[in-house]
Amino acid sequence: MSKMPTITEFLENNSTKMRLFDMGRRVTKISHEQFLKFEHCKVSYPFPLQQKAWFGVLFQDQKREPFIWFLHLPLDELGQIMPAARDDFLHRLLERMNNNLQAEKEGRQLESALKDNPYCFKPKDDRLAIFHAKASLAFKQQSSKFYTHAHQYFSGDLGWDQWSFVGYQGIADIAVRLNKDNNSQHLSQAIPQLPAAPFEALCHCLENEEITLEITQALLDRVKQVLSEKTPTPAIISSAIRGVSQSCSANLRRELLHNILNRPDICTPDVLIAISGRAWESLKEAETGQLYLNRLAESSAGQPFFSQCLADLLYLPGMREPLLKIIRNPVRSERLSQAVGEMFGTKEN
Repeated sequence: MSKMPTITEFLENNSTKMRLFDMGRRVTKISHEQFLKFEHCKVSYPFPLQQKAWFGVLFQDQKREPFIWFLHLPLDELGQIMPAARDDFLHRLLERMNNNLQAEKEGRQLESALKDNPYCFKPKDDRLAIFHAKASLAFKQQSSKFYTHAHQYFSGDLGWDQWSFVGYQGIADIAVRLNKDNNSQHLSQAIPQLPAAPFEALCHCLENEEITLEITQALLDRVKQVLSEKTPTPAIISSAIRGVSQSCSANLRRELLHNILNRPDICTPDVLIAISGRAWESLKEAETGQLYLNRLAESSAGQPFFSQCLADLLYLPGMREPLLKIIRNPVRSERLSQAVGEMFGTKEN
C-alpha cells in the first residue's frame, strides 16, 4: 500500500499553486515552509484554537479559477498534527474524486470533492470577508465593490452616523490596505469619533494586521477616554484590545493593556478573553502576564473560566514557559495560588 501524501504534496503533485491562511485566532498567512514542517510533525501548529488547526487553503492551477478549502484538523497534546486524521481527510477526498470521475463518464453531475467531508467547515461571515480581502490582495486583484464607500466613510466625508451603509467587506478591504490611499491616516483620525458599531467592526478587522504607530496611539487614546467615563463600555475596550493586538509598537500595546488590567472593575470575561484570544503574545512579558493572571483568578466567571483560559494559553506555542514561571512565583497573590491549586488539583501553601 502506497504512503498517503501530505496535503501540500497532494496539491503540488497536481500542479497547483497554493497559499495558506490561519482561520482560527486570526486570519493570517502561514508560510509554505512552516506548513510543510507542520505536516511532517517537525513543528507545532502556530495558532491552535480548541486544540485544532483551523486553516484555509487557496489554490489554483492553469486550467481553473482559484479554489478554497476551509479545513480543521485535530492536534495532539504538543499541538502537532495527527497524521491519522490528515490521512483520513485525504482518503475521503481521493475516494470522492474517484467517484466523481466515474460520475462524469456516466454523464451524471459532478459532485463537490469535499462534500460531506467532516474536516471541512464554513467560517463566519466576518472571517470570510477578511479572508476574501487578503486573497484578493495576494492575487493582486481589485478590492471589492464595497471598498470605495468604506474609504469615503473612514475619510469622514459621509458623516460618522452613516455607518449602517458601510459593508463589512469594505472595512476588511480597508484593513488589509493600510498602506494605500492614505487609509492608515484616515483611520487614525476616524477612531476617536467612530460610533460603537463601526469601531468594533474595524477593530475586528485590524486584529489580523500589523497596525501603524498612529493607529495604535488612536486606539490607546480611545481606551483612555472610555476608562474616564462613569460607566466604561466593555465592548469598546475588548474591541480595542483586538485591534491593537498586532501593533508595531510593543510599548503602546503594553500601555493600553496595563491601563485596562489595572482596572479590575472593567476586566469582564469578554475583556479577558479578548486578551488571551487575540493579544496572547503580550502575556509573555512578566508584568503583563502577572496582571492578567491575577485578573483571571479574580474573575466573577469562576474557576472553570480560569482553568479554561489558562489551559488554552498554555497550549499555545511559546507561552508555556513564561506563564509557568509566573505561576510558580512564590510571591504570587493568594487568589491566584488558590485558582492554580484548584486547576491542577494541588494544595497551595
